[in-house]
Amino acid sequence: MLENWVVMPTCLPLVQRRCHTCASERFRANGKFRVNAHHKLLDAWLLVLCAACGETAKLTVLERMNARFVPPGLLTRLHDNDPVLAAELLQDPVVRRRNRIALDWDDAWRLDTGGSDHLDREVIDVTVHFAARIPVRPVRLIAEGCGLSRAEVERLIAEGRVVSAVRLSGKLSGDFSFTLKR
Repeated sequence: MLENWVVMPTCLPLVQRRCHTCASERFRANGKFRVNAHHKLLDAWLLVLCAACGETAKLTVLERMNARFVPPGLLTRLHDNDPVLAAELLQDPVVRRRNRIALDWDDAWRLDTGGSDHLDREVIDVTVHFAARIPVRPVRLIAEGCGLSRAEVERLIAEGRVVSAVRLSGKLSGDFSFTLKR
């Protein structure tokens, strides 16, 4: 029987960027935006707070964009400080590259396995779906979902008892499947 696991975010990830005030490397995004108009041109920023000193930094979302070309729905979401929009923008590679930031997903996600009834079976077929682009080591997911240690999962992979079409070393942020034979 095929099991479906889901890796889902529990909160917004920390933003990795150097603070100009205290030289900290972590910022918290709280979903607040600032929109500024220069005649017909709009600027929009996602505001983030330094985790150490509380200093505010701005991540550029829109820069000198003609108001006519900004979708009205986007503008409404910016004005309403939509937290879902903040999550979408933090995962957008263009926004991350423009602002030279990386995301720290530690303690910002959870694995939903749908219960523990699969733990006693000899063969488990699992499909892992990512609700957001969260980079996680598959070994960690398999260990957490099956109640095993990471070392034991690595041993099972080496013995060929955990098989997958994708490479299970390193980090993944896209859907994958695996089979565990006990």
